[in-house]
Amino acid sequence: MTNNPIAIFGEALIDQFPDGQQILGGAPFNVAWHLQAFKQRPCFISRVGRDASGDKISQAMRAWGMAVENLQTDSDHPTGTVQVTMNDGEPRYEILADQAYDFIADRLDRDRQFSVIYHGALALRNRVSEQALRDLTARHQGKVFIDVNLRAPWWHKESVNQWLGKAHWAKLNDDELRLLATPQNTLQDTMRLFLAQHELEVLVVTCGSRGAMAVNQAGEVLEVAPMADLTVIDTVGAGDAFTAVLLLGIQHDWPLQLAMERAQRFASAVVTQRGATVQDLRFYRPFICAWNLDAGKNKFVHERHEKHENI
Repeated sequence: MTNNPIAIFGEALIDQFPDGQQILGGAPFNVAWHLQAFKQRPCFISRVGRDASGDKISQAMRAWGMAVENLQTDSDHPTGTVQVTMNDGEPRYEILADQAYDFIADRLDRDRQFSVIYHGALALRNRVSEQALRDLTARHQGKVFIDVNLRAPWWHKESVNQWLGKAHWAKLNDDELRLLATPQNTLQDTMRLFLAQHELEVLVVTCGSRGAMAVNQAGEVLEVAPMADLTVIDTVGAGDAFTAVLLLGIQHDWPLQLAMERAQRFASAVVTQRGATVQDLRFYRPFICAWNLDAGKNKFVHERHEKHENI
């Protein structure tokens, strides 16, 4: 396990649900939230407005034990807000322009290093935050993980392809793959070509209730699927939960198959809860124990022990 932390770059916002409930969100925020619960102390780099929503996000982070020194405050732009609606069980998002997270600045110590820099695509729609990430990755010596998260109309294929070219790992869902990739005879062949075109080390594609697939540079395809008797309450944030555990796997040098299995298991647990994050540390405790995250050493439970984790 590397001693350098994971950096999470991107949006922190408020998801407003049809019933009036407000939930803290944004894919990078959700990923950082889970990693904090998994004892990783991520460096979360984002920006909120000088408003009640920004205060709510900052207070929640502090209460969760997250570091807030890289949560910037913007006096000119509001904290990001997203209207979430559900269509046939799938979330739809109405995303406003010129939110605080569009104006993230590069204020980090230039000598600070990270094991992985994670980012998505939404916070790169504005040249200010995009330039901040360019500067950050230009001096980065570790891996880059892009979690694509296409949100219409806030993405352009050329730009996304450029950022894919800078990444070592990429994760996206099967709909996003169809929008970005040249289709082949099978999903596996499409993934292999996409990985080769962008010179990725690993490509992960999530497929909703069908699970997820990964392909590596050797062309090997790995598949995982959720439990059959899963009681789904809310799929918002399932992909972010999956990503958080993939980042754990990179940080702890887990074999890819093991990381995929654990990511699917955790994502399956998260969809039984309301909202993209869980505010009870007891929810994480079985995973922390089963995955030996308390030990703080480069150890993992071998696959022959995985069947005894009972999560």
